Amino acid sequence: MNVSKIAYKPVGLALGAVSGGIAGAAFKQAWKAVEGEGDAPDATDEDRPWKQILLAAAIQGVIFAVVKASVDRSGAVAIRRLTGTWPG
Repeated sequence: MNVSKIAYKPVGLALGAVSGGIAGAAFKQAWKAVEGEGDAPDATDEDRPWKQILLAAAIQGVIFAVVKASVDRSGAVAIRRLTGTWPG
């Protein structure tokens, strides 16, 4: 295992936690913009229609994937700048 991979491990863990918080906050704002409600429906919410549940899941999935990819990529770039090699 090279130095950049070792250096990236703790950075990746910390960035993962940060990205989850960022994505969660972004999803709440996006859901308010789409539906005008504070809380997105849970999959087991009996009072919400399928359309609303699936829409919330799709929006959440897209936001989490984009935020995770952005944060992971930024972390890898930072490690390359510090160590000179790509951690992947």
